[in-house]
Amino acid sequence: MDLTRKDLGIGEKPAMIVVDMVKGFTDSACPLGTDCPEVVSANITLLNAFRERALPIYFTTVVYHSDDQAKVFRQRLEALNLLTPDSPWVQLDERLARKPEEELLEKLWPSAFHATDLHARLSAREVDSVVVTGLTTSGCVRATAVDGLQYDYRVVVPREAVGDRNQHAHEANLHDLHAKYADVMSVADLINRLPTIPD
Repeated sequence: MDLTRKDLGIGEKPAMIVVDMVKGFTDSACPLGTDCPEVVSANITLLNAFRERALPIYFTTVVYHSDDQAKVFRQRLEALNLLTPDSPWVQLDERLARKPEEELLEKLWPSAFHATDLHARLSAREVDSVVVTGLTTSGCVRATAVDGLQYDYRVVVPREAVGDRNQHAHEANLHDLHAKYADVMSVADLINRLPTIPD
């Protein structure tokens, strides 16, 4: 049985965190990846909505510069060793068309918050809530959403804008995130709740 919970929705100053929508995860030619055009399309829709409203957008990628970074994680998942600075797999999927003013953070572990300055960047812009999208639902999306809550942000996960190699894991983690850590809602519902487009 799930706990009694309360929807908090989006705040007045939301930011979008696009987690690991890089070629290594959106292309099944990479051992880490899966073809997910519907997730890419949902992210493009949300990115356009955030851009129209001049709301902050942050992208993440995973890059390992030396053998001593995230050693245990990489021992467990050896395919992560493909994510080196000179690899095309660490580059953002070009379909997202990142703008120069949209910040890109490198990370080593699942959460976009862990061992990065993301919280400081959000605080500097007085962000009060985060929309977490990207890949994968059961991994880096979940870790980022839980950490977002732990930094006292309202967290929203738009269900069409996240994906996973395992559909059962995807559904189970969306259920669990909504039960305890975030508001899971449709992309359309989220866009309707965003601040109005500035004149």
